[in-house]
Amino acid sequence: MFKSEALTVSEPVNQQIYRQLRKAIITCQVLPGVLLSEKDIAGQFNVSRQPVREAFIKLAEAGLVQILPQRGTYVTKISVKKVIDGQFIRDAVECAIIKRAAQEITDSDLSLLEKNLKEQIDANKRKDIGYFLEKDDEFHQIIMNVIDCPMAWETVENIKAMMDRVRYLTLEDISPPEDLVKQHEKIVIALKKHDPEMATLALHEHLATILNTIKIVSQHHNAWFVD
Repeated sequence: MFKSEALTVSEPVNQQIYRQLRKAIITCQVLPGVLLSEKDIAGQFNVSRQPVREAFIKLAEAGLVQILPQRGTYVTKISVKKVIDGQFIRDAVECAIIKRAAQEITDSDLSLLEKNLKEQIDANKRKDIGYFLEKDDEFHQIIMNVIDCPMAWETVENIKAMMDRVRYLTLEDISPPEDLVKQHEKIVIALKKHDPEMATLALHEHLATILNTIKIVSQHHNAWFVD
């Protein structure tokens, strides 16, 4: 089982269970290869099995679990190929977005990014990896919001689930948060200058980090990876 939070009435139950299970899988509270019990999770949240089943389906769409009829639902191992493919797609989407964002970004947007950077630094000082990952995601989402294209973030969030598991495993020593903060700072500097090419290059270098770190982390945790 994993550490869960109380459900609220602010959003559908299946969405909340999906989000909490997604986080638990990404942060390795629930490890690759583990069998997820629909009954146990329903009991943990004190709900019927239906919203849990719906959450499982969404997790399967994100590539985080595999639903095997008559056998159960298993947390998938991390696919190196899917991580590399996901990085390629994410790079294409986000680099296209930041070119426009560099031209359209406002002082208000830049203030949000500056505030976010401070929160990243604070999370790193407190060694709060989970919170740092949230702030990392928020950083990229703020940039996407500049061009008012919600579908872009939805697309990226769906394809990067496998990538997020690698990100979490590398934050301890392979790709420390302070290095990622410096990369984010370079992106903000480029956005302040309203320089599309500089911003695109900084973002491309940032997103490409995972291509190097995945080789190392897959060796450290060989049993959790496939291909």
